[in-house]
Amino acid sequence: MAAPWEDVLRDRPAIREAAAVAVDAALLQGVLMRTEGQPNASDVVNFAPFTLLPSPVPSALFEQAYAVQQDFNMLVDAISQNKEFLEHTLASTIKVDDFTARLFRIYTQVLEEGLAQSVFLGINRSDYMFDSGVDGPPALKQIEINTIAASFGGLTSRTVAVHGQVLKVLGKPQEASRLLPNNPSRGLALGIAKAWELYGSPSAVVMFLVEEVQRNIFDQRCVENELWNRDIRVIRKRFRDVFEKGSLDEARRLYMDGQEVAVVYYREGYVPSNYDEQNWEARLLLERSRAVKCPDIATQLAGTKKVQQELSRPGTLERLLPGHAEAVTRIRATFAGLYSLDMGAEGDKVAAMAIADPDRFVLKPQREGGGNNLYGEELRQVLEKIRDSPQRTSYILMDKIKPRPAMNYLLRAHSPLQVSECISELGIFGVYLRRGSELVLNEAVGHLLRTKAVEHADGGVAAGVAVLDTPYLV
Repeated sequence: MAAPWEDVLRDRPAIREAAAVAVDAALLQGVLMRTEGQPNASDVVNFAPFTLLPSPVPSALFEQAYAVQQDFNMLVDAISQNKEFLEHTLASTIKVDDFTARLFRIYTQVLEEGLAQSVFLGINRSDYMFDSGVDGPPALKQIEINTIAASFGGLTSRTVAVHGQVLKVLGKPQEASRLLPNNPSRGLALGIAKAWELYGSPSAVVMFLVEEVQRNIFDQRCVENELWNRDIRVIRKRFRDVFEKGSLDEARRLYMDGQEVAVVYYREGYVPSNYDEQNWEARLLLERSRAVKCPDIATQLAGTKKVQQELSRPGTLERLLPGHAEAVTRIRATFAGLYSLDMGAEGDKVAAMAIADPDRFVLKPQREGGGNNLYGEELRQVLEKIRDSPQRTSYILMDKIKPRPAMNYLLRAHSPLQVSECISELGIFGVYLRRGSELVLNEAVGHLLRTKAVEHADGGVAAGVAVLDTPYLV
């Protein structure tokens, strides 16, 4: 799976010139992040890390990932509406994982009270690697589906131009012309705008719920600016602001600083560190409201690792998507091996299997945001420690995907320019919108390619491990 610029990879003068052009192009295009030293200040910024060259991606697998995205949108929406499935699937997890249990308590409380929300917006990103297997062609295998705060739809919209410029500088104009246009931020904004419209209050605002520390603000601004261009007013608030100033009226309309909120777009709320007791109260207030939450708490629970593992059981997809046999086949084709660690004979067998051969597997907790998975010797040590404890049910086990590496340069501020053996992960952004029981929008709206050096087992761009990339279809 070689790209047609292998010849220039070791031409140091050409690479140095291209890297200088690439960094300037990234700054010109707005491929930006705030700095670690001043994470809440935009007067000191640097380029977000990215590859010098686009990475080769098998065109058949790229097309497969796009083709299955609407199926995954439909599946996530179906799970979010299936109380029995969520209760059954998460029953063991919520006994040992306090974070998932807190989310689940809010979910059941809101259901018991009766949903005020009638319009449901999903923005998710399904992530894949290309498994080289033992022999035969590479296969598309799903890593996970992110149903809350799926990021980099904005910055990845800007990287195609950067890589096109680099290829031209390296004397590859024909290859530059083959890079695919990609603008997920427009598609994400389209979903939010449509949800705002269906909410039905022209004076209402869209609220981005954001973290206290916001290094990745420019990624969010890309989506935000698309909304301003549609004359939709956007406000940015934290959980703390919601706790202090948020309120519901008798119709459970949400107000912030006297402004009615039509859509709440979560860019935080996906890890335990996002919450203290006040923030949990704020989350409950938001969930009780009539505002369109993206995601609502049921959809966040649909993205948990335990749900991912349960979906791989024979017959589960058929029960969730009756009458959609072709969609079920397409979805199942992307699954890697997934195994339950629930208490009992099946979980005992799985734990023993992983301890005996830890390099075959990944141990995954119920967490988003990257950098949480366990591999190899660390996996074995943790599993040996908890193998006889209910604590093991807070994890799932997954076959380790083994992609074929390619050579590239990873550009980071203040880092030496050196060639690395790299692997890539492809994400497809999906947007869907449901009003009542009617699915009024269901689309794949763009892609994200992230690449990292092979020595890093886990971690994304925000975690400082992976870098932004552009696919070059081969």
